[in-house]
Amino acid sequence: MAEKLSQSQIDALLNAVRSGEKDLSETPEESPETKYRKYDFTSPRKFTKDRMKMLQSIYDNYARIINSRLNARLRTNCEITVESVEEQHYYEFSNALTEGDVLALANVTIGEDPNDHSAKIFLSTPTVMTMMDRLMGGEGDVDDTLLTDYSYTDLELRLYEDIAQDLIDVMGNSWDNYIPIRFGYMRTDVNPTMSQTVGLDEIVVIVDIKIKFPNMEGRMSICLPEEMLTAVFSIITNENPARRVSGDRKADEIFETLRDSDLEVVAELGNTELMLSDIYHLNVGDVIDIGTSKDSDIFLDIGGYRWFTGRMGVYKKNLAVKIDSVYQAE
Repeated sequence: MAEKLSQSQIDALLNAVRSGEKDLSETPEESPETKYRKYDFTSPRKFTKDRMKMLQSIYDNYARIINSRLNARLRTNCEITVESVEEQHYYEFSNALTEGDVLALANVTIGEDPNDHSAKIFLSTPTVMTMMDRLMGGEGDVDDTLLTDYSYTDLELRLYEDIAQDLIDVMGNSWDNYIPIRFGYMRTDVNPTMSQTVGLDEIVVIVDIKIKFPNMEGRMSICLPEEMLTAVFSIITNENPARRVSGDRKADEIFETLRDSDLEVVAELGNTELMLSDIYHLNVGDVIDIGTSKDSDIFLDIGGYRWFTGRMGVYKKNLAVKIDSVYQAE
């Protein structure tokens, strides 16, 4: 409902127009338009945010693994971080590559799944050239005139395969907390634009990793096809209830084993220190003062650790200790 103006407000507005203080031709300033990311309803997202967060966590762990390996192998300090984990169509990934780029193909074995799966790994040319230079004893300096369509020589391709194999073989270790999965180096594609292992319209997840050396920055991209990830997530979903049941059963078995275990229980009334010469001259009937009265608290040590405090007494004509409280360490 529009706000009604009082007579005094109307008079003030007319006076402002007559005096030129207010121009009726002026249009009110429009607030900047809020931009939203477009969502394509014809091809909805295949993986939920929880799944993408899981992949982010997995490849954060992978980045730490290869960071330590590259630091040792290249004899330098590098920083490796996961920049993004995004769901895309494969043609978006493929169109960003040139004819001179090289892709490493990995064979993926998922648990007991008999189907063959694959993944693709891309290392930018400056990144690979820096690694090669350091492997050959250089400082990792890259020529600024290096073209994007640079063609690798046969020797450089052999070094590329060695680097890619080292990075691929350890990728499965980052999945161990979720599912037994292994990545193995398969081959190198010297012309990725002609690779037809994944359909152009197929959904893939691209893990973009930033590799920073002291004298340059590069990137590494991992392409995980939808078919492979669907198989992985289905196995994880199906195995979760079984794992919980299995874990409960193992816990019961462990508890039953511990229940029949023997532990040494030591009751300590007090302690004292003696010189070796005093111990040497001890005889039967001698008394050692421990500085504690017979009514003082007794400490109970179980398995070498102090657990309870109690008092000494007699139970059925046998010496016994009555537990008073749980020992609270300072």
